[in-house]
Amino acid sequence: MRSATVNGKNSQRPWARNGRRRGAAMVEFAFIMPVFLTLLGVLEIGKALEASNLLSSAVREGGRLAAMDWQEVVSDGTTPNQKVIDDIKNFLAASKIPADQASVTITSAEGSDEGQTFDLADPANKLRLFRITASIPFSAVSTFPSNFMNGQTITASLVFRTGGSLTSGS
Repeated sequence: MRSATVNGKNSQRPWARNGRRRGAAMVEFAFIMPVFLTLLGVLEIGKALEASNLLSSAVREGGRLAAMDWQEVVSDGTTPNQKVIDDIKNFLAASKIPADQASVTITSAEGSDEGQTFDLADPANKLRLFRITASIPFSAVSTFPSNFMNGQTITASLVFRTGGSLTSGS
């Protein structure tokens, strides 16, 4: 490479001394930073979608238990509602979602008591619709400590019909 003379001195990089490269790093940073921030946003949205999918799966599995003849799977001293809630939280914990921060409710989905707590063990509720809702704050599943979705809650809710054994005599 030929050397150039700048102000009477030999230089391998004449552009480094004459000011034409000033601010080039800042311009390059201005072009790259939005791309980087977009990538981080895509990762956060992906994490939110994954958590939403896992919540839906956990609610679906809990609802299957609640809608079937659960008498043989619920241990003494445990209510069917508590068994369903525990199973949903165990599913979430196994999926690496902090179950201690999850909220699970079982409510009526029809009639005059819609939105009220639904007792799965009550024989009067047989063949009635109920809703299981699970939610978790986004901050519990977020990868980055950002304020992008700060205060948002991820929620999954499904409606089921209570079932039971056809041979139970009721």
